[in-house]
Amino acid sequence: MGIENQDVSMADKILMRKKTRSDMLKVKMLKGMWLAMIILAASCGKSGSDGSEEPEKPVEETLKTIKAGQTIKVMTYNIHHANPPAQANVIDMAAIAAVINAEKPDFVALQEVDKNTKRSGVSLNQAQDLATRTKMTMFFSRSIDYDGGEYGVAVLSRYEITDKTRYALPLAQGSNGELRSVAMISVATEGGTGKFYFASTHLEVSDNASRLAQVNELLRINSGIQSPFVLAGDFNAVPGSESITTLQQGLTAGCISGCPLTSPAVSPARTIDYIFLNQHASSAFSVQSYRTASEALASDHRAVVAELKFK
Repeated sequence: MGIENQDVSMADKILMRKKTRSDMLKVKMLKGMWLAMIILAASCGKSGSDGSEEPEKPVEETLKTIKAGQTIKVMTYNIHHANPPAQANVIDMAAIAAVINAEKPDFVALQEVDKNTKRSGVSLNQAQDLATRTKMTMFFSRSIDYDGGEYGVAVLSRYEITDKTRYALPLAQGSNGELRSVAMISVATEGGTGKFYFASTHLEVSDNASRLAQVNELLRINSGIQSPFVLAGDFNAVPGSESITTLQQGLTAGCISGCPLTSPAVSPARTIDYIFLNQHASSAFSVQSYRTASEALASDHRAVVAELKFK
């Protein structure tokens, strides 16, 4: 009996030890789980200021539809391939982006845009670079092949682009002028046709016959659009000229009470950059303001900005 009792006692002690170890393990596991939960909860509120992880970034709402009562801001800007006129052989994308970001436009018509040229950088797509810097989407239209890459016009949009179209513009017969093009996009709107068209162009600078041919092609393009259409760009023609008078047979300049001087940027002496509205746009939108941006060093043109309220 004594030996049996001793065996039982020893067995109990062994069982107790195992139970104690088991309990201790359970306690340790519970503590570990609790600690992990505390760490996880704390990490959810981290700002990332210690450099250990990226801070949470706000989700930006994608603008999809221009709604009744909204005011949109449109801009046209000849960017001189991002070369500040006072700085030879310098490409300053940040300076151009700063002009755009200061205005916070919804749509931008860009002219003199390089894509992968030796002049600006074979790996630099200027329209895409500006889209990234301004958090917009873009559409580029090649006008000519240039310096190992392409050169043309582009559009930036803060709204989701539903359609993209490139149009080539003609030259007069026998002209040796530079080929030009149009970059056109459309976005959704409430009511009516449900579309808003926006385009960028840059017309011939020295050959009046070619510029008139291009104006007539723009009027032909407009005649096929049964929706609000805003055409913006560098038209290389002053108010009252044959080119502008002809264009106004189908489109109206937003600057109804006088168009501001746009070129050269430092001391503007001529108006050659405009924002035009077709008949449908004039009916659907009211022009709230029309002016030039004050910045004068990033390019050789002033940017033109208009605010349009959707009725």
